Amino acid sequence: MSEIVVVGGGFAGVWAAAAAARLLKGARQGGSGGVGGTGGTAGPEHTVRLVTPEDDMVMRPRLYEADPHTMRVPLDRILGPAGVRRTAAAVTAIDTARRTLTAVDRTGGAREIAYDGLVLATGSRLVRPEIPGAGHLHDVDTLAGATALDAHLHALPDFPKDQSEDRPEGTPAPAPARWTAVVVGSGATGLEVATELVHRLRTIAAPHGAADRVRVVLVERAAAVGASLGAPAAPVIARALADLGIETRAGVTVTAVEADAVTLSDGSRLPARTAVWTAGVRAAEPARLVPGRHDEAGRLEVDAFLRVTGVPGVWAAGDAATAPTGHGHRTVFSCQYAIPLGKFAGHNAAATLLGVEPEPFAPGPYVICLDLGDAGGLYATGWERAVQLTGDEAKKYKRAVTEQWIYPPLDDGPELLRQADHRLRTRRSNPV
Repeated sequence: MSEIVVVGGGFAGVWAAAAAARLLKGARQGGSGGVGGTGGTAGPEHTVRLVTPEDDMVMRPRLYEADPHTMRVPLDRILGPAGVRRTAAAVTAIDTARRTLTAVDRTGGAREIAYDGLVLATGSRLVRPEIPGAGHLHDVDTLAGATALDAHLHALPDFPKDQSEDRPEGTPAPAPARWTAVVVGSGATGLEVATELVHRLRTIAAPHGAADRVRVVLVERAAAVGASLGAPAAPVIARALADLGIETRAGVTVTAVEADAVTLSDGSRLPARTAVWTAGVRAAEPARLVPGRHDEAGRLEVDAFLRVTGVPGVWAAGDAATAPTGHGHRTVFSCQYAIPLGKFAGHNAAATLLGVEPEPFAPGPYVICLDLGDAGGLYATGWERAVQLTGDEAKKYKRAVTEQWIYPPLDDGPELLRQADHRLRTRRSNPV
């Protein structure tokens, strides 16, 4: 039996498995699945297996919103109807010479899985700092982390009072630690967390008469907040932060965290019950198990067909890969690249198994699409980050992406395989 194994159950992994299954099924049916006149044969002995420790696909690249526990769908309802097998286990070793991997299940049992083609799509992970009190930092990097933050926010009314809340009647009300949040990092994740936290905290504080005492502080190590998103986006971001009353501290970082305070590198101490770290991302650990060339973020270098450089039989996709996009640019950590990377990698792994020509990776135009809370949104296109939409129109587009377009079909194998065609684009590149 020949098997393509996909490791990772996120956007890239799911679509890689679906794309591989699509091409193999098409070959069995004489080319109707997209093989066309390229030749090749497949039989029932060609299978696709997804290996991941999770049962669900998390449906947000950044879990900045309230109720994150609702943003997931069962993997078996996505891939099962398309004939993809699933092994619930974590990969701990990969032997690319023998073409095997070792996976450990939830009971601690280990098994060896052989592959004819391997697609590594294990995503990325937040780089947490090694500072005093780092255990007090929240994150939205995983469903568990985002759910813990959500529970923490809803528990704030039950926290003990701090000194700023015991004030003489009629005196100005300072922002108490209870209703203050510090967000570290002003990339896309930090901006979405900070802007959404204003509404989330006010909603929780309002029944206690404290909505006007909510304070959100955005901390950025660089000289300017949001600099990584480009100069054209800067005034839009600045206006949104000002409209929401978010304070910014640029040129500093966090050096220590306590249960009720955050200390910055300039020596200032901010009373705060909530601290969220969003700065720094690396490819997840399994990428290091493949002996290819890695970039500074731990991603595997791949060629135009998403084959891992110098490692036969292995492809990489999503945040595990750094792939060329044309005009001297390479992919960035983003859902917008994870989906097409997955489709092309899965297709090409199956194509190699069938002996047909692989397809070079051809992504759509680069875009930035941000949710800026009650201040609306931002939609910009191209590597020059030309702003196309702001405010309510941009937010409407962002919600269409996150609530509709990125969701795969459930309980519908034929439709999943149709959408797994690498020539189809999930997102719309021009909403105007």
